Amino acid sequence: MTTIAKPRNKVQRMASDKVFNFFLYLVCGIGTLIVLYPMYFIIIASFSDPIAVSSGNIGLLPVNPTLDGYKRLISYDSIWLGYRNTILYTLLGTLMMLAVNIPAAYALSRKDLVGRRLFNLFLIIPMFFTGGLIPTYMIVKDFNLVDNFWVMIIPFSVVTYYIIVARTFFESSLPDSIWEAAQIDGCGNLRFFFSFALPLSKAIIAVIGLWAAVGIWNQYFNALIYLRKPELQPLQIILRSILISNQNMASMTTGSAAQEAQQLAELIKYAVIVVSSAPIMCLYPFVQKYFSQGVMIGAVKG
Repeated sequence: MTTIAKPRNKVQRMASDKVFNFFLYLVCGIGTLIVLYPMYFIIIASFSDPIAVSSGNIGLLPVNPTLDGYKRLISYDSIWLGYRNTILYTLLGTLMMLAVNIPAAYALSRKDLVGRRLFNLFLIIPMFFTGGLIPTYMIVKDFNLVDNFWVMIIPFSVVTYYIIVARTFFESSLPDSIWEAAQIDGCGNLRFFFSFALPLSKAIIAVIGLWAAVGIWNQYFNALIYLRKPELQPLQIILRSILISNQNMASMTTGSAAQEAQQLAELIKYAVIVVSSAPIMCLYPFVQKYFSQGVMIGAVKG
């Protein structure tokens, strides 16, 4: 009897597993659609008739497809200048953040650092209390960085969160035996950092580099406060100016011209979102694994 019961139990378990997997995939699929559909809606709305968008007649496919919004957006010469500035800010800013935060994290991970706890406290306090916008602006102005290309790269390159994540990685992933063996061969902290720590830390460098690049690409507040020259403004500020100017134009006209201007402003609004997000959207599928790894790389392991 036992030989007959076992196959039945096995079949019952397989059936229950299939039911569980079905509902699991169903819930995950619904969650994925809920997350992805807003972005998909923005993409198809940027190609659709604005009247259909405002009336809620957009479903899964564009209605009366048109490229008028993109044509009008691309006609602005400033948008290419904004792309150039944003790419430069992203590349140089990411390199600056890596050059500042990675060595700082390594130094704080060393147990022989004099005043290590004091330095850690000095970094953690600004995460909760800051001087505010006006004192920060005064300091940036005193260094002659207002309306300066380097204001987007140098003043805000120290990020405490990046330092803490990298410090935790160095503490948990670099065995003391490597440092002890290097010391026997006469290796100091500086040489150990460049010869051993950096080559063994490619994962955390990639994670922090990706975090920094995405943050700088999407950044607009610092440019809004510290940059006034049009030739220095990043893409986000230029797209904001284009959007505001088209909305103001629509509000100042009357009659049928006002309706057409409002429709064009709606198309440009969705096109602006797509144009500003497209590079990151194209890059993210190839590097998303590093984002998930970064949560575990810098995690405190017990």
